[in-house]
Amino acid sequence: MNHIVLIAAIGLLSTTAVFAQTVSAPLIVVEDRGGTSALPYYQSLNPQPDQATPPASMPAPRVGNSADAEAAMLPVRSTQLSPGEVQRRVIRTPGLTALFLIGDDERSRALLRQRQAALRELQAVGLVVNVESMAALTALRRLAPGLTLSPASGDDLAQRLGLRHYPVLITSTGVEQ
Repeated sequence: MNHIVLIAAIGLLSTTAVFAQTVSAPLIVVEDRGGTSALPYYQSLNPQPDQATPPASMPAPRVGNSADAEAAMLPVRSTQLSPGEVQRRVIRTPGLTALFLIGDDERSRALLRQRQAALRELQAVGLVVNVESMAALTALRRLAPGLTLSPASGDDLAQRLGLRHYPVLITSTGVEQ
């Protein structure tokens, strides 16, 4: 038993020595400015406030509302998705919250009108993947009161699920139109 511990200790020691040699390789000096202090470069960061100097007042950050934030995200264009037919298929994604992808087009408006109750019952979240303006997004929301519609690119989701068209409803068990 003592031999095993001794062998393990020797192995650990030699490994540590090799590691120490590779870590302590000589440094390569890229530029030497003759010992000039780097403090002026860091003073603008103010890492530790001077006791003699009172802290500078900073303007309060501008807090906008959610409508401003959404308007800043527009227009949304999903280059991998366009309006069209979606074939129903089975997927297995346990725990996925129901969501649907729509755009500012007639197919999407029709889906909102026809399946509004079912979407509410599923508590589905809507991603508006192609919309140009806040006015267009607001018009879509008027068609579906009580549903969450958020502007967002659908390209990543389209790639992951192999989608090319919308409107589409995605649940934990399937993809359908």
